[in-house]
Amino acid sequence: MEKMESLQNNLEDGILTITFRSDSKPFTLTEKSLSELRNVIQGVYDNDEIEGVIITGSEEEVFALGTDVSELLKLSELNARKFAENGQEVLALIEDCPKPILAAINGYALGSGFELALACHFRFASENAVFAFPEITFGVIPGFGGTQRLTQLLGKTKALEYLMTGKRISAEDAERMGLVSEVVSYKEEMLKKAKKWLTAIANNADLALGMLVTCVNAAENPDENGFQTEANGFANCFKEPSLKEKLIQALGKSVFF
Repeated sequence: MEKMESLQNNLEDGILTITFRSDSKPFTLTEKSLSELRNVIQGVYDNDEIEGVIITGSEEEVFALGTDVSELLKLSELNARKFAENGQEVLALIEDCPKPILAAINGYALGSGFELALACHFRFASENAVFAFPEITFGVIPGFGGTQRLTQLLGKTKALEYLMTGKRISAEDAERMGLVSEVVSYKEEMLKKAKKWLTAIANNADLALGMLVTCVNAAENPDENGFQTEANGFANCFKEPSLKEKLIQALGKSVFF
């Protein structure tokens, strides 16, 4: 894959690992890194070699520290809206991807780094992972969908508690609240488990996996009839040429749905 300034990509056994580069300072989301992330995720959609994606940081202590403050200082009301909408579009590409995307969160996931993690389908965390939206302490709010996704996961009252105070969430508490699927002792072990998890998922039918993402996202969209989306998705599964063969195999094993 093309070499990028802010991201390092490695495709192995069908799993693409996207690692945030962190050279002289911790990784932050900038216009440049957002653009590179957009290009990589768009490529995932159409690349048949990619069955799943892991997004992680390059260090043990930091996943992503949000948006570069120097970029925020350049913003006015007009271009701040455009900046937020751009970030939302990139994270929506992650959330809507028909292939499973897992955030392997090592250390701090703050601000837009936390927002990015919330956009992934699954989240694993190392024991030292820390989550927070500190934006309110600087007089601003999350802009890349964090207010919406945190509320969907925690409910209104609990989401407001963390958004209005900026207080931190430990890996243990994040798992207890359902923000992460699993807490793993250290980064390398977390990546091993993440690859095993995604490989198991990828063994299922690609078309059905994509339909599940569409249906679950519809459940959180008040403008969409989720039940109709599900019925449409169920019907679309029958486009898969190998479906009947698999159903016949299931029949032979006395498997019922």
